[in-house]
Amino acid sequence: MAATRREVAEAAGVSVRTVSNVVNGFDHVAPATRERVLAVIRELEYRPSELARSLKVGRSGLIGLMLPELDTAYFAELTRAFVEGGAERGLTVVVDQTDGDRERELALLRRTAGGSLFDALALSPLALRAEDLDALAAGPLVFLGEDEFPGFDKVMIDNFRAAREAVEHLLAQGRRRIAAIGAEASHRASSSQRLAGYRAAIAAHSDLGLPEIVEYVDGFRRPEGAAAMRRLLDSGQRFDAIFCFSDALALGALRTLHEAGVAVPDQVAVVGWDDIEDGRFSIPSLTTVSPDKQWLAETALDRIVRRLAGEELAPEVLVGPHRLVVRESAPTLPGAEPAGSAAG
Repeated sequence: MAATRREVAEAAGVSVRTVSNVVNGFDHVAPATRERVLAVIRELEYRPSELARSLKVGRSGLIGLMLPELDTAYFAELTRAFVEGGAERGLTVVVDQTDGDRERELALLRRTAGGSLFDALALSPLALRAEDLDALAAGPLVFLGEDEFPGFDKVMIDNFRAAREAVEHLLAQGRRRIAAIGAEASHRASSSQRLAGYRAAIAAHSDLGLPEIVEYVDGFRRPEGAAAMRRLLDSGQRFDAIFCFSDALALGALRTLHEAGVAVPDQVAVVGWDDIEDGRFSIPSLTTVSPDKQWLAETALDRIVRRLAGEELAPEVLVGPHRLVVRESAPTLPGAEPAGSAAG
């Protein structure tokens, strides 16, 4: 099997971007580094992708990545996967933030239309409507997430299924009053599907008389999680587990629980969503739904590259892998029974 650009980078002890700079003859690489990379290229018999090179003929070689926000850990980690994946394909990924503003999302689409700036666009919109795309002769588009844009590729994970699995994990540990933090009044697709998965898990065990305890938020950041947790504590409702729709919400909730003297997981178990690095180092470490961010980026880029190369591809909804990473905030307990086999 032919060596990849990532394998060359690892063997040479440099970044994938540096390998790309050497392959493309850019000047801003130290001579010693260039020689080391070239030596590895010869040793591994690496051959740059002719497909990626062909894309640059008459094109900018720029792929746009449109995200609602860049200062959250999930999108930062996803961006890294896109940038590295683009470099492996000889492409430059340019990132822009929209704050979920429709006019800014439209402006980026216009910059892609007709190849005026970007050759293609991967986007995670919050305010775009399907009819907006009809008015623009945009280049290849790949949507990230669950929103409905018929006629275009969509790369996502199964939010409903993943949410249900997270709640089932809590039920299997004997938790019977599980609150959800992350529902949104705007009914954004991702939060709506996670809420539906939560409710489906509760409904599947109707014999246990499980309550629905749902706390709405205005966003998926730490302050919203901390505030939602405070509202739950002040409400007087009893709960023994929290399912948060993002790790940032969960980290905020953990802080409020700590300040209130509530022990996690002894009194309240907590599950998040995103598997960001911060959650691995929090105290306690965070049990979380882990979407395969690398798969999301690689799959979106592969669809873009193939379309730019002229392949006739039918639009697809591509659903990637996820897993529940069990850590200290909601551990698997010895002798835990399935939810349907224990009394509430």
